[in-house]
Amino acid sequence: MLIHTSIEQKLLRAFDPVFLDVIDESHMHSVAPGVESHFKVVIVTPLFDGMRLLQRHRAVNAIVATELAEKIHALALHTYTPGEWYEYYAEKPPASPKCFGGSKREKAST
Repeated sequence: MLIHTSIEQKLLRAFDPVFLDVIDESHMHSVAPGVESHFKVVIVTPLFDGMRLLQRHRAVNAIVATELAEKIHALALHTYTPGEWYEYYAEKPPASPKCFGGSKREKAST
């Protein structure tokens, strides 16, 4: 099973989110083609109501602990309650910064 799929399925089961996007950003980094090592997760769930940001991140990390320990190099988390999501990001989710390693490769090819 792809790492992307595993992360997505686990988060869907654990959080029943109103919005979930698991994005493989490995291509933006200095890794071999086809490697799944860098991910961004945007997750919106009412289960985050009353939780601080650190608590939300710990909750997500606990669900994907195996992937983090064995397969993932980096996991960017964007965790929101439905109210936060619709107020700030529903039209345009936050963008990930460029990776220095990935941008080096882009400059070399131009």
